Amino acid sequence: MDVGFMMKYYPLYVEAAKLTLRLGAWGIFFSIIIGLICALTGYYRIPVFRRIVAAYIELSRNTPLLVQLFFLYFGLPKAGVMISSEGCAVIGLSFLGGSYMAEAFRSGLEAVEKSQVESALALGLTHSQVMRYVVFPQALAVSVPALCANVIFLIKETSVFSVVALADLMYVAKDLIGLYYQTDEALLMLVIAYLILLLPVSVIAGCLERRLRYAGFGD
Repeated sequence: MDVGFMMKYYPLYVEAAKLTLRLGAWGIFFSIIIGLICALTGYYRIPVFRRIVAAYIELSRNTPLLVQLFFLYFGLPKAGVMISSEGCAVIGLSFLGGSYMAEAFRSGLEAVEKSQVESALALGLTHSQVMRYVVFPQALAVSVPALCANVIFLIKETSVFSVVALADLMYVAKDLIGLYYQTDEALLMLVIAYLILLLPVSVIAGCLERRLRYAGFGD
């Protein structure tokens, strides 16, 4: 193991990790927004939009992110639509993640008993107040484990961003292997980089789940 090589090139991984984290954060943020909108559309049973959401979820979950990125980066320019590499990465991750987040929110919303909604309405709360104070807090508590798992999944999916000419972690590792044939060192630094990105998320997710369990949610 060439420690000198690793010390020399680890700054490249630091910069790649910053890019990966930034694009991943934006993709996860938009995924949550898309997922929440889709879940609420199903919860309120809006006929036309429910069909659109169902079609979107099936398309998103049954096509790999790699294929989606190829379509955005190489396919759309054929139709005259030009999107930057970073734009393609964020759009692709959001498109993929939105469907998974939607299913997580949907399971949380369905876990709230209808009797609680009916009781809140009987007390004089409006539908928006019922959603804000009764339904959504409980649904979010139930959804937290799935949401955290989706966040970890989406961060790992950023490993394919290199196909749209982004110098992410995987790109740096492949580049160093191609130039210097230091496979073990390059891959070890890649594993360490992803562990540094993902372990805090796993720890935070575990803490949230324990706190919600002690608070009586999700039982």
